[in-house]
Amino acid sequence: MPDPTRWGFHASHEQIPAAQLLADAQRAEEAGFEMAMCSDHFSPWSRRQGQSAFAWSWLGAALATTDLTWGTVSAPGQRYHPAVHAQAIATLGALFPGRFWVALGSGEASNEHVTGDRWPPKEVRTRRLEECVEVIRRLLDGEEVTHDGLVTVDRARLWELADPRPRLVGPAVSLESAARVAAWSEGMVTVNQPVEKLREKVAAYRDAGGTGPLALQVHLSWAPTEDEAESIAHDQWRSNVFGEPVAWDLETAEAFDIVSEDVTVEQVRTVVDVSSDLSRHRDTLASYADAGFDEIYLHHVGQSQERFIDTFGEHVLPALRGA
Repeated sequence: MPDPTRWGFHASHEQIPAAQLLADAQRAEEAGFEMAMCSDHFSPWSRRQGQSAFAWSWLGAALATTDLTWGTVSAPGQRYHPAVHAQAIATLGALFPGRFWVALGSGEASNEHVTGDRWPPKEVRTRRLEECVEVIRRLLDGEEVTHDGLVTVDRARLWELADPRPRLVGPAVSLESAARVAAWSEGMVTVNQPVEKLREKVAAYRDAGGTGPLALQVHLSWAPTEDEAESIAHDQWRSNVFGEPVAWDLETAEAFDIVSEDVTVEQVRTVVDVSSDLSRHRDTLASYADAGFDEIYLHHVGQSQERFIDTFGEHVLPALRGA
């Protein structure tokens, strides 16, 4: 029998102040969520979201004040030098053995442009990521690393190592990226899409030799009424309906607000599972588990999390585990 799917909480730094988000994570553990992950942003997707706490400081507090396993999606190569990135990963892994993983992505201009460096084309960003992954892995394994390529490293060595080494996970949005990250990743994380597309992505990753757990981040909106659930999703997540190149190349929250002015609720529903019906959420989440995901992280896209955490902890998670 395969292991049952585990259910986690997603902590959105773009939307919620750090102290409140920490309290939300603690509440999620009390409500029965088994694990958690968080975003790592310098800038939110919209002025309405309005937050951007530093994920790495916050993760230390989250790991110290919960017993959850934590992960984050982060981008080495521009805002983070890979040697500094490796040091941050190793320190959390050493402090909290076996409880931290990181998904390494190629990034978005909205977070990376702050360095003033040129934002590279997608293929260059992907090759830069692959160089960074190799540097980070070698550093986490205790090697001294010198590297001269799209990133430069001079005789770097970590003196604080983690045992076990935190898993390096591949984030994938497209079928192409799912197959490509399989070459180096120890697991894959993606976001909710129609189930058949998710099955194709799982197959693309596994067929390319991808190993490790498969994780899914689910954007959802729930409220006691359909109108409120729609209003929350439209207010908070309408700047997130765009694929590439828009989502990767726009540089400011203000720009995202301009391009999303005319986005409709129906468009938001293509990227957010919106419903006031808990049974509908249960069925949708169960279908994601059936698609082959080992870990599913629930992201209620509202800025207030308490009602969602308590309701899903009482009525949704037990049913999913029973199924």
